[in-house]
Amino acid sequence: MKKVLLLLAEGFEVFEASVFIDVFGWNLEEGNQLTRLYTCALRKEIKSSFNQRFIVDYLPGDINTDDFDALAIPGGFEVYGFYKDAYDERFLELIRHFRAANKPIASICVGALPLGKSGILNGKKATTYNSEVRRAALKSYGVEVVHQPIVSEDNIITSWNPSTAMNVAFMLLEKLSTKANADKVRGLMGF
Repeated sequence: MKKVLLLLAEGFEVFEASVFIDVFGWNLEEGNQLTRLYTCALRKEIKSSFNQRFIVDYLPGDINTDDFDALAIPGGFEVYGFYKDAYDERFLELIRHFRAANKPIASICVGALPLGKSGILNGKKATTYNSEVRRAALKSYGVEVVHQPIVSEDNIITSWNPSTAMNVAFMLLEKLSTKANADKVRGLMGF
């Protein structure tokens, strides 16, 4: 069984998180049935963008990265506190542990910014939300910012906005299973 950790910062965007939940849930039920997704945040209960409340499975101190096979990080909104959590050292340290073990990491939109701040994108190509402010922030971490929807380099996937979310989730599923399995789940979901 492959285990995916969905790392949520306060103010995360629900749609960007839900694509990972749905793709890996569909795989568990209708695909190769060999993936499970778990959630983690700095607090047991957090709020998303637009103030919906969520209860997560784990706190960072509960996580042994050896028990997980991949990390997924959705973006979020600054006005709802996203960067406060996403730039917290406990959040960044989890990212570094997954990278040190060369496990796949997938981010959507500004989910790339904590990757950059953690140092794992230094000297690599990546993308983020297509605004000058967010692109400049990513560049400030030593990242070669590429103007394209999805960038995959060295087992790290970044993307530029919610429109890329489903494709990022399917790319991560392919990394954890096979292209044929990811295509099967994609077809079953109507994508």
